[in-house]
Amino acid sequence: MTTPDAIVTCENLVKIYRIDDLEVMALQGLDLTIRRGEVMALVGSSGSGKTTLLNVIGGLDRPNAGKLVVAGNDLLKLTDGSLDSYRRQYVGFIWQQKARNLIPYLDVEQNIELPMIMSGVPAKQRKEWMSELIDAVKLNHRRGHKLAQLSGGEQQRVAIAIALANRPALLLGDEPTGELDSQTAEVVFNIFHELNRRYALTVIIVSHDPHIAHFVNRVVAIRDGKTSSETVKRVDSDTSSRSAADLEELHMLDSAGRLQIPKELRERYGIRDRLVMEELGEGIFLKPPENSAAEAMDAAREKRLMDADAPPELKTSYFDRMMGSLRRRIK
Repeated sequence: MTTPDAIVTCENLVKIYRIDDLEVMALQGLDLTIRRGEVMALVGSSGSGKTTLLNVIGGLDRPNAGKLVVAGNDLLKLTDGSLDSYRRQYVGFIWQQKARNLIPYLDVEQNIELPMIMSGVPAKQRKEWMSELIDAVKLNHRRGHKLAQLSGGEQQRVAIAIALANRPALLLGDEPTGELDSQTAEVVFNIFHELNRRYALTVIIVSHDPHIAHFVNRVVAIRDGKTSSETVKRVDSDTSSRSAADLEELHMLDSAGRLQIPKELRERYGIRDRLVMEELGEGIFLKPPENSAAEAMDAAREKRLMDADAPPELKTSYFDRMMGSLRRRIK
């Protein structure tokens, strides 16, 4: 259900790509709400669906089923023409590859002004907004420079200004700091937050950066085409703190109350397709069935004992116990 402060609402969202006779489900019933004015990130392994989600939110791709409402627009119901208008009016894009953002033979001012010219913005308004954007991304000293005269970080700041030329409600970044060093990337993230404060801009970033949680307000992990967990800063923590102790990971439930349990945890505790759920005084306790837990412990013990560094007598003792147990079962 759409909440009053939501700018993006995804419910049971499905996206299927068809390649010849092969179907790939990039989004498998994904649920997600993004609040207006957030600076948040989407993370996940390659093929998890995070870039697909960014593309459907941005109107670059159409979902096959479910619900997707962005800034009051139902993207599954828009015509092709309406979708073009949506992209121009509501969304600004920044790509990792700077060549997708910038025109090299134009200077900084001309690059930023070009989208406004194409949208028919009057000259006086163009100049005023272009100057304000250059100031917002801190490039006043570079406004007349060609792109070859700028550093990689400065070029990406020009790209941010271009993405905001048509005053969008959403700024979408696909690995916008992927080609930058850590110090320059931090400058770019600080600009995202400054723009968020100045213009109440909602910023959504796809990233592989393991430290991204320290630079945004919320991180949502995507696994197998669904939201899996989110990492948020604790309410009482300093917003400038970079300590892992100031972050809290929360596992997300879909609209049917289903929970994704990471593969490594399922393997560690011998969880297959069933769980025991108990309601305790302090909450809900999940555990594998007794047989599964015992088998997992035996397997882990066996792996340790059969390790190359384990003493030979320990291996022999474990083998003898296992053989004795097997003989008793046969009898």
